[in-house]
Amino acid sequence: MAAIVNNEGITVTEYQAELDRFQAAQTALGNGVTPEEASQRVINDLIDQMLLAQGARVAGFEVNDAVLQLRLDALTEKVGGVDALAAWQSAHGYTSDTFRETLRRAIAAAWMRDQVIAEVPMTIAQVHVQQILLYNEDKAHKVLEQIQSGAEFEALASMYDPLTRGDLGWFPQGYLLEPRIEEVAFSLQPGQISDVIVTDVGYHIIKVLESDPQHPLSPDARLTLQNLALRDWLRQKRLQSMIVLSL
Repeated sequence: MAAIVNNEGITVTEYQAELDRFQAAQTALGNGVTPEEASQRVINDLIDQMLLAQGARVAGFEVNDAVLQLRLDALTEKVGGVDALAAWQSAHGYTSDTFRETLRRAIAAAWMRDQVIAEVPMTIAQVHVQQILLYNEDKAHKVLEQIQSGAEFEALASMYDPLTRGDLGWFPQGYLLEPRIEEVAFSLQPGQISDVIVTDVGYHIIKVLESDPQHPLSPDARLTLQNLALRDWLRQKRLQSMIVLSL
């Protein structure tokens, strides 16, 4: 076994097949991935899949033979027929039975993933923020002093960013790459202006334009929160699980 997850095994055959597919895909894309990185990525993905499939079982979802056969039929047609699928299975060390079980687990994992991300609501607390971004700390503090002395925030934001006027749009917590900006933004009331916020990007001064406890998520923001929800679910399951690596 390549790994054992809560007393269920991931075979070396399955691991090797997935590793071959991953490396071939990376080569086709021109990505340079070391063997160690590829191995780590593949085994982690297989463990995540196993945890999701186990979660589906606990939730009462089972992949019956009819559902499995429909997926097999679709896959057979996609690869060019029964003989082509059999040849692929043989080349990657699968028997008909082991391939069916692998596919069954993949279907269950996909179902559980859909349940997790569906929990992310369509509306959530968000703020609408405008910023002035500078790359010199002294300059940032001088600009803040100008604002505190009565200079218009919007005019300065337009001067330093004529294209977008520093408008960050609406966003929920967990969306921005700089969590410090989110932390400050959600601590301010509409109309309030922050002190200078230092991040790896530079020096920010932000103003909260609006806030809404139930603002519709943009498609990109919802996708980000869905990915976070899935990551958090898997993190919790890993903490609660017994995982033994044999590689």
